[in-house]
Amino acid sequence: MNIVLKDITDKQEWDSFVTSHKEANFLHSWQWGEFHISRGTAVVRRGAYYRDKLLGVYEGVVEPAKRGRHLAVAGGPIVNWQTHAVVTALRDDMQKVGREHDCVFVRVRPQRELDTAALSEMKKLGFRRAPMYLSVELAGVLNLEKTEEELLKGMRQRLRRALRKAEKNDIEVETTTDPAAIKEFYDIQLQTAGRHKFVAFSEDFFTKQFTAFAADNSAVLYTARYKGEVLAQNFMIFYGNEASYHYGVSTELGTKLSGAPLLHMQAMRDARTRGIGRYNFWGIVEEEDTGHRFYGVSVFKRGFGVDELRYVPAHDLVLKPLSYLRTWAIESARRKIRHV
Repeated sequence: MNIVLKDITDKQEWDSFVTSHKEANFLHSWQWGEFHISRGTAVVRRGAYYRDKLLGVYEGVVEPAKRGRHLAVAGGPIVNWQTHAVVTALRDDMQKVGREHDCVFVRVRPQRELDTAALSEMKKLGFRRAPMYLSVELAGVLNLEKTEEELLKGMRQRLRRALRKAEKNDIEVETTTDPAAIKEFYDIQLQTAGRHKFVAFSEDFFTKQFTAFAADNSAVLYTARYKGEVLAQNFMIFYGNEASYHYGVSTELGTKLSGAPLLHMQAMRDARTRGIGRYNFWGIVEEEDTGHRFYGVSVFKRGFGVDELRYVPAHDLVLKPLSYLRTWAIESARRKIRHV
């Protein structure tokens, strides 16, 4: 089977293929690559063809990290994992491209559910379990093919009460695709980071990411206001079959008046209008991990009655074994210290 690997330069060809796979999300969208390019990072988009038919793709970001320069393939490759020849060809190409960019390793977090067969296949392909995550490995998702009534029944009673309370408080929900609105989101994020003890992203990071997706109406900023004051904001991305709750912020007033649940309900309605079948709340922590800094946020997400989606964790294809030893030691220590 003569499989040809080459660069893909056409957005329509790329997105048509990626969105034809229901498991795919924005991590392998054309816009995700454009966001990284806007920040001065090298991006590769490669496709595997057989007789001019596209059978698999991967989007790689060259990360010039001090702990080890690497090619990061988050949420990919996108391929039928039963087609061993295509999967192997993609693996070989990642290895080749990684070396061309002087990388120490290639890190992938495949867009497939975790099971023993998947882990066994990764090992046979020459990958090893990464010491650090690349993207979310445990997510909370909702099936939007259910009716709104069914979704409400699946929620925890406390959350249903919060929704009723928010509706009685005459909270207004606004939406925008204007990147200028990210300034307000960023300012509130600084407050949220202070309350929950995490490192805030830069305004430039948010603005460029939102701009890349808002260009074709894939990113929407949802805002809940009460008498003109912001209660909560959600940075949503709609891509393919998935609506992703990418980032969220809230004010102290918002925690009292329960603005955030209203934003999610509106985003779910909008996702259905777009023909999207899955709502991804993204990262949640294990229910027994009560000491985790994101445990409270996870309780909130689980309140919607989410199903748990466990992805195959990040795996590395080592290109420079000696240099990789340093990476492994640094990242293993960081994961232990950060408890992530």
